[in-house]
Amino acid sequence: MKQLLLAALISASTFSLAQSPHPVNGVPDERHLVYALTQVNVHVTADEFIPNATVLIQDGRIKNIAAQLTPPAGAVVLPQNGKHMYPAFVELWSSYGVPAPEGRKRRQEEQTERNDAGPLAWNMAIHPEYSAAEDFSVDAGRASSLRKAGFGTVLSHVQDGIMRGTGVLVNLSDKKNQEVVLNAKAASFMSFDKGSSSQDYPSSLMGSVALIRQTYLDAAWYAQGGKARYTNLSLEAINEQTQLPTLFACSDWQDILRANRMAEEAGRKYIVYGTGDAYQRSEEMKKAGVQLILPLELPEGWDLSDAYAAQNISLESLLHWEAAATNAAKMYRQGIPFAFSAASLKDVSQTLEQLSKMVKAGLPAREALRAMTYTPAKMLGAENRVGSLKAGMEANFFLMGDTLFHPSSRILQTWVQGVAYDVELASAGDVRGKWSLKAAAYLEVILDIKQGNPRPEASVMVGGKSSKSTISLSGSRIDLQFSLPEPAMALRLNGTLIPSNGDIKMSGKGSTADGIQFDWVASKTAAYSDSSKIDSTQYFTVDSLKLYYPFAAFGFEQQPKEETVLFSNATIWTSDTEGKLEQADVLIHQGKIKAIGKGLNPEALLPKGTFVQKIDATGKHISPGIIDEHSHIAIHHGVNEGSQNNTAEVRIGDVLEATDPAIFYQLAGGVTSAQLLHGSANPIGGQSAIIKLRWGKTPEEMKNASAPGHIKFALGENVKQSNWGDGKRSRFPQTRMGVEQVYYDAFQRAKEYQKNRALWEKASASQRLKLEPFRRDLELDAIAEIIDGKRNITCHSYVQSEVNMLLHVADSMHFHVNTFTHILEGYKVADKIKAHGANASTFSDWWAYKFEVNEAIPYNAAILTKVGVNTGINSDDTEMGRRLNQEAAKTILYGGLKEEDALKLVTINPAKMLKIDGQTGSLKVGKDADIVVWSDHPLSIMAIAEMTFVDGIRYYDASRSLDLQQKAKAERNRIMGRMLKEPGKSKRMKKPVPQKRHEYHCEDEYNGDLMEEEVAK
Repeated sequence: MKQLLLAALISASTFSLAQSPHPVNGVPDERHLVYALTQVNVHVTADEFIPNATVLIQDGRIKNIAAQLTPPAGAVVLPQNGKHMYPAFVELWSSYGVPAPEGRKRRQEEQTERNDAGPLAWNMAIHPEYSAAEDFSVDAGRASSLRKAGFGTVLSHVQDGIMRGTGVLVNLSDKKNQEVVLNAKAASFMSFDKGSSSQDYPSSLMGSVALIRQTYLDAAWYAQGGKARYTNLSLEAINEQTQLPTLFACSDWQDILRANRMAEEAGRKYIVYGTGDAYQRSEEMKKAGVQLILPLELPEGWDLSDAYAAQNISLESLLHWEAAATNAAKMYRQGIPFAFSAASLKDVSQTLEQLSKMVKAGLPAREALRAMTYTPAKMLGAENRVGSLKAGMEANFFLMGDTLFHPSSRILQTWVQGVAYDVELASAGDVRGKWSLKAAAYLEVILDIKQGNPRPEASVMVGGKSSKSTISLSGSRIDLQFSLPEPAMALRLNGTLIPSNGDIKMSGKGSTADGIQFDWVASKTAAYSDSSKIDSTQYFTVDSLKLYYPFAAFGFEQQPKEETVLFSNATIWTSDTEGKLEQADVLIHQGKIKAIGKGLNPEALLPKGTFVQKIDATGKHISPGIIDEHSHIAIHHGVNEGSQNNTAEVRIGDVLEATDPAIFYQLAGGVTSAQLLHGSANPIGGQSAIIKLRWGKTPEEMKNASAPGHIKFALGENVKQSNWGDGKRSRFPQTRMGVEQVYYDAFQRAKEYQKNRALWEKASASQRLKLEPFRRDLELDAIAEIIDGKRNITCHSYVQSEVNMLLHVADSMHFHVNTFTHILEGYKVADKIKAHGANASTFSDWWAYKFEVNEAIPYNAAILTKVGVNTGINSDDTEMGRRLNQEAAKTILYGGLKEEDALKLVTINPAKMLKIDGQTGSLKVGKDADIVVWSDHPLSIMAIAEMTFVDGIRYYDASRSLDLQQKAKAERNRIMGRMLKEPGKSKRMKKPVPQKRHEYHCEDEYNGDLMEEEVAK
């Protein structure tokens, strides 16, 4: 048998050499031998099975497969004695055979420009022109490891950068580089991570998104004629790769939706790799029409021996630990195409073990096989070469002693390109069960062999006492070691497995520690019983999965729905012309305020049969939902794209984080809407997102679709990089004078941009042939929208001189500043702010926390209000956002504002600033039912937001919140109990460490990327 396999190996290798241009040192062997694997159970695909078949292989390909097939004369016949043959696995995400990327280098100085040669993209994170095939080299060691796990083909690329170039599809044989490559450019690769690029841009996730969007636009411009005057190999490569599948790396389900939106905008499709939590939003995955590459890696458990340390584990992490194995089953039930990847496993040998966990969690076995074979091949358009076992396809398969998910079955041999690679010698039979073992003439023990992971485990009973034992099995060879308790003696037994009447026996030689030798024999007395199947709750399955929205603490078991509610006999703070109403009613229906008044009769106001929930609000106060004009909650991986002085192209709306618990906490403080602003690291920052705090919804569902566009500008110390360190001295501007010039330059360029666009749009087809193609610029698009009045400026500001400067620039360049935010010296220039028609959004009593606010006073908001400036109070802080009602109340103490005017600072006034006052901000019939029910006067420190409604949906209820806390505690205890009882629990559990979520502020450069130095001033 071994000689035949060796002949197969040698002949296949020499034949391939004979067919290549490489010269052979010696006499070439040009035989076209046929190998016939007989008596083999062939799993052709996940759905097709041929028992007791013969498989013919020639020249590295499958020649034929049939149940009753006579091998041709001269064939090398290899009987398989009932083994099972499966298509070799296909891995889509690998770095096999290609160089590892360099780590990102920390630099002392900023780097704006690219510092390498070539007519390439301006940004070093964009290198689609790179071809992994050019640097590919067979790696015999890694190939062997992958083959032992069942893989026959991998798609490999250099995992570095945003646009990473093309990957190479290769077989995992040890042949020459030229012979293993199936497709030199099989797919293109992308991610949000800039990788080893030493340039500053992008420094945030929103910067990565903007860079991809702009690069796609540039590639389209290049194809339309831009290349006539401008050579760019990177843009050429993007256009050449439009027909290739694109694989995109994501970190979570929100990243998947983020990437999908970006792809749709560009008219492209991605195959998304790397997220194990898609099950949390499988409906959205289905709607998006995505294809997924799911990781086989599952989260590790924690060491729970220290009860104090265990408190550091978030419920979100615990829930995911329990549910992660159901990910694939959930995708299958949604009909979402998916493949598996072992790329993130610490050890690729865990592949079958992890795959089995997916099956135990509810994924049909055939679908698990499909996700490892046919589906990944089809995603690449390579399903006619690999992923199945059919005539003409690569002879890539593995052989097992039993079916794929049988507990005792292991991969014995993997064939790649018709070459056999031994993994493990086949056992003579199933050794699991109880045995009677007799040694010499005086010793008889009971040997119990059960399934281990991945090897068998054994225990020995001697005279009713158990003894520790070790066992190893290789082919028909078995080795045992155990100790006798009385007399104390260590024994070593070596022997062979002998087939006997359909079963097996054991016999061999043994020796004591003193060197005394003896004979031993063993016969099976009882078949193996799988004691691991003690109860049906041992494995968490997709049918056990209970989803929360979001999948974390305080998540809803079901998405809350609109309610029709009559609140009666309350004090109503309308923040509108009606003022404050005593002992009045509010009726909400279909997400809107239906009626306000005394003694409302809902039956007369609503369609017949409408169910109305009636809440006696006697002693309660009802106000509009609080609106935070300046917030940084719910932002993912960076609040600043501070790498350039003008980043108007980036959008906070691209990086919303719908699972931020701050959303829930701020609902508990009565907040219903917020403007999520870019930070203040540069004069012109990014576009903001105006959201409603719809806890449990997706990022897109949180956006206020009717709100107009806004953008962040900034003045002061941050934008000129004061106190940022010696390494921050090269980015323009470095002075306040330079800041002014940034604005003039941006608006001048935007006006010229508008003229060029208008010229292009008006030109006929023949006229356009004489013009340079119009290149769309996302940065200038945003500035042009300001000029056209379609986008509103919110400007971070402190001192009066800089406010005067921006007002002068605005008058000169004919644009409008919508809101000065912070504006702590606003009291000095209130008349000018009013004359310009700007709003002011300030703090109540923050002052002297840095030099440029030394002249701030707590009377600022009151003075601005009394001058006639529409004024609001904002948070700019996650914690303060929970008590904006109290911040507004301070203006009564500092400035003597009336109570109703004080409440307007956080309701209708910020709504006016955000241009959403026709929709929300006050209690008025027809407006959105964004309301808060307070236990006390809404400006009192004693007031509790008992209920918060957004669009008529009760997203927060104080009484239910207590219940949610108890449920969260119960879930923690339940999951930790399961973790302690987890079958096969690793002895090396990870230690719990504090998990702190970063809370962003205006000046933060932190973007959550651990590969970069974190600077959180």
